[in-house]
Amino acid sequence: MNSDATIGKGTWLDKVAYELIEREKRLNRSLSTIRVESGLGASGIPHLGSLGDAVRAYGIAVALKNLGYNAQLLAYSDDMDGLRKVPSGLSKDLISYLAMPVSNIPDPFGTCHSSYGAHMTGLLLDSLDRLGIKYTHISGQSTYKRGLLVNQIDLILKNHERIGKSIAKIVGQEKYMRSLPYFPICAKCGRVYVASPIDYFSDRRVIEYKCEGTRIGDVHIEGCGYHGETHLEDGNGKLPWKVEFAARWQAFDIRFEAYGKDILDSVRINDWISDEILQFAHPTHIKYEMFLDKGGRKISKSSGNVLTPQTWLRYGTPESLLLLLYKRISGTRHVGIDDIPNLMDEYDFLEDVFFGALNEENIAKRTKLRGIYEYIHQLEPPSSPSLHVPYRILAQQALLFREDEKLVNKVYDRLVKYKLVKNKSESLIMKIQLASNWSNDCLVTTLASTNISLSKTEQEALLELIHYLKNLEPENNKSELAIAIQSEIFSIAKRKGLQPKGFFKLLYEILINAEKGPRLGNYIVDMGINWAYEQLNNYCTKPHQEAKEDRDKNGSF
Repeated sequence: MNSDATIGKGTWLDKVAYELIEREKRLNRSLSTIRVESGLGASGIPHLGSLGDAVRAYGIAVALKNLGYNAQLLAYSDDMDGLRKVPSGLSKDLISYLAMPVSNIPDPFGTCHSSYGAHMTGLLLDSLDRLGIKYTHISGQSTYKRGLLVNQIDLILKNHERIGKSIAKIVGQEKYMRSLPYFPICAKCGRVYVASPIDYFSDRRVIEYKCEGTRIGDVHIEGCGYHGETHLEDGNGKLPWKVEFAARWQAFDIRFEAYGKDILDSVRINDWISDEILQFAHPTHIKYEMFLDKGGRKISKSSGNVLTPQTWLRYGTPESLLLLLYKRISGTRHVGIDDIPNLMDEYDFLEDVFFGALNEENIAKRTKLRGIYEYIHQLEPPSSPSLHVPYRILAQQALLFREDEKLVNKVYDRLVKYKLVKNKSESLIMKIQLASNWSNDCLVTTLASTNISLSKTEQEALLELIHYLKNLEPENNKSELAIAIQSEIFSIAKRKGLQPKGFFKLLYEILINAEKGPRLGNYIVDMGINWAYEQLNNYCTKPHQEAKEDRDKNGSF
């Protein structure tokens, strides 16, 4: 295909879907239903990274549908995994369940779910439901108990010597040259990992094992000494990750699965096992970078620096979260709650481009932006745009009425006063409530998140405005005060040789992270002179790394 031609809707989702189809055609496999898979971790609180795996896989399914193919997302819960560590924030009593399958551990949050694993899986499925993601859920425990992987396990165990040598060659791990790639669950103590497989009797499909104990991290788990057998059909054991992916791919006919770079070695080995042992061409893959917290640490279930989908949805719309996950696949990203206002406004920007309120002259970029918007809406975008008000304006206004039970109505009245809206809408009411949650929980003294280097003249103009606000005598007539401030801003720009329009734009960017907004004099009076003084003074004195003329408000696209 011509590299300059637009594929589908011009996004990375379309490119991957197209390449997947071309590969499947070369493999001469059926395209009647294309299954994509996402593994759902069940060992800790689900975070944006674990959600992202499933959402992006679904995005590929939607892109395949756009190309005319039937596609299905399988969400597979890894709920047979043993608990390796007590996640931060959960009861230390869970330490007594280390090495037990999470599907056999009681729900640590009460009785709302049948097990620890079911609760964690339920949280992730809840977030998928709230985002409108369509999926078929498959439980790992059910998969093993129903014997859906028995044939694959049998082939893997019969070829364990060859597999062990290949694992050692591919990633340098010699463990499986000495041990069978299977973790029995001890019939006596109920733990996985502690029972060492001794031999496999393929004629009976039986594994002999002894519960000898193991080390998980810094903790040694004692074995109970039980010596027994387990039949593959009973499902009292599981494959390690080094081989399980391949078994699932072949059993469920999986054609696509993304992966994080932290499991690259496991994917390489599973690809080989799928191709060479199971005779099933491994799925198409894409590798994605991990989400990091603002401190640069990998977001981890066990470390406690988890940003959950439920937390995000307390402050932002499902569309803003889908935008975060669909906008690009490559590159490590630092993500936190303070990104939500930008993503909310970025979604409005996409909507403006889609409905033609903003003109993007670059055809390829316009196609891509419109495509992302359509994928956020599963190819069924709304017929008209929603009302757009910068998120920080909503948050700032909500802060003024923090304890008022009529907060939403009062914020709306302010928006009417500023001539930002004329009519109420359900989406606007929802955004006011979300912004109110954010302002109550997260708003700090400095709201500006822009990063603009100021010219010497701009800095001088800002300092003059700061000095003016600091020494401004309060007036009882707020209308006259607002007019005076509006006039002074205009006068400062003229005195400094700046274009007034450009100076006002700079102030909007600092105060509300938008290029325009309500009449600035009125807004400053409503928010408070001291508030405006503090925002501008803090901004003017902090270092900025990025030149104004190089800043692209939507540069992430």
